[in-house]
Amino acid sequence: MRPATEADIPALHALVESAYRGESAKRGWTHEADLLGGQRTDSEALAAVIADPAQVVLLAEEGAALIGCVQIADKGGACAYLGMLTVRPDLQSAGLGRRLIEAAEAHARNAFAARVMQMTVIKQRGELIDWYVRRGYALSGREAPFPLDDARFGLPKTRDLVFVVLEKRL
Repeated sequence: MRPATEADIPALHALVESAYRGESAKRGWTHEADLLGGQRTDSEALAAVIADPAQVVLLAEEGAALIGCVQIADKGGACAYLGMLTVRPDLQSAGLGRRLIEAAEAHARNAFAARVMQMTVIKQRGELIDWYVRRGYALSGREAPFPLDDARFGLPKTRDLVFVVLEKRL
């Protein structure tokens, strides 16, 4: 695994979109295609994350092929945020997601001195929430609004989307 650079943005964008949206995403089990249409992210947002010293996107590669990624952000106060965990749909259920989480947690501890990792997951994605719970994350009891009217984050197929906040002590 290695940190993403600006040169990785086209492949990174294609990977994220293929795993979260559209018909290609439905080959895996972690997609949001039934809840959201449109895009998951865009090149500009990825460039902003990569350029931000308080964030990193770790890439997993197999040969020259990008097969997974995870975003880690320093939230301050010994807290980090895990986001954009992505595994190529045809490789899901092979353990790469677990390895990406472990790498993200290690990065958060070592680079950001984090003692807590947080993430948000769409509340309606119960199977995914359960998977994170099995990785040691717990529902915090807090929720966060989903940007329903911002097409940069997708086009909701239902108006009741909301994020739940999960946390893990590192």
